[in-house]
Amino acid sequence: MTSDQLYLNPVQSRKRGPTALENRLGDAIESAFARGIHELGPLVAAVNDFGSTDPDGQPWTPETFTTTVHRLGAPE
Repeated sequence: MTSDQLYLNPVQSRKRGPTALENRLGDAIESAFARGIHELGPLVAAVNDFGSTDPDGQPWTPETFTTTVHRLGAPE
């Protein structure tokens, strides 16, 4: 197999599909990144402006955002 045939399918190790919260958060982050937003404070503001809420239904804060993204990125 050559190196151009190797790839990582990011869903190959998933045990389940993404939740509605994960989909909405992912869409919000992608939208912010597409606008060149990469710093935490402006990113959290953009995610809130997108209409995404934290797992408790509240606006995101830098703390809830980093905690949740860390948890979502942890192996299952």
